[in-house]
Amino acid sequence: MLDALIVPRSRDLGDGFHVRRSLPALERRAVGPFVFFDQMGPAAFAAQQGLDVRPHPHIGLATITYLFEGEILHRDSLGTVQPIRPGEVNWMTAGKGIVHSERTPQALRKSGSRAFGIQAWVALPREHEEDAPGFVHLGADKLPLLEERSCRIRLIIGTLAGERSPVPTASEIFYADATLEAGAKLSLGAEHQERAAYVTEGAIELGGRQYAAGQMLVFTPGIEVALGAPAAARLLLLGGAPLGPRFVWWNFVSSRKERIAQAAEDWKAGRFPAVPGETEFIPLPERAPEIADYP
Repeated sequence: MLDALIVPRSRDLGDGFHVRRSLPALERRAVGPFVFFDQMGPAAFAAQQGLDVRPHPHIGLATITYLFEGEILHRDSLGTVQPIRPGEVNWMTAGKGIVHSERTPQALRKSGSRAFGIQAWVALPREHEEDAPGFVHLGADKLPLLEERSCRIRLIIGTLAGERSPVPTASEIFYADATLEAGAKLSLGAEHQERAAYVTEGAIELGGRQYAAGQMLVFTPGIEVALGAPAAARLLLLGGAPLGPRFVWWNFVSSRKERIAQAAEDWKAGRFPAVPGETEFIPLPERAPEIADYP
């Protein structure tokens, strides 16, 4: 049932804030349309400190920031100003181009705060890569909840087990937050072509072996997967239909390498829209690695 096991690598985003990156990886560059998957935290910020991801651009993808703990303030070039809190959905479609920032709100910097969550990117179908940018926010109470045998699944995006999230998507996809009590069993059907589970808390069991928090399990297509929880556990389920080859570089995703080169030039020349109220920005990397092809 297990096609690949990914142990994420750690990256320092500055100021001692580390993320653990599962996608892309040598084992798998993508799972369905998911081409990027970062765990941020758990991290504790001292008073007057916090997360500061300055304005930066995206094309050809949609982003989802999903929190387990803490709060982040999202601002973008559409004029959106939206706090992100645990269990909520912030679905940002970049399309032909968007700029956004993510920061710890000022109110939380006074006494210090914590942050723990996942940032994921979903590639857009070719016919939607140049769509107008957009933003959707939904509270946790708006998302379908599946409960069965000591297992609770909140469907964040897409379809699963006959349920559909109200978040509009451009491709067949699923993304769900599953909480398992000790001794619980979770059955993941084969309705989606590619599927994975990322363990965020505790451990899960598959085929007589346990997998700890911080590991991503990529499952064999076409086979129902039976997961168990020897103790309380939490995991994110994700996947969908692959969209075909994609080029990925920095914050850009596209089916055309020349489109990424153009986006890089546009950012360097200041042709992307600005985020209202923001003056800082992340500059284009000086030494650009070769654009990677993600099949």
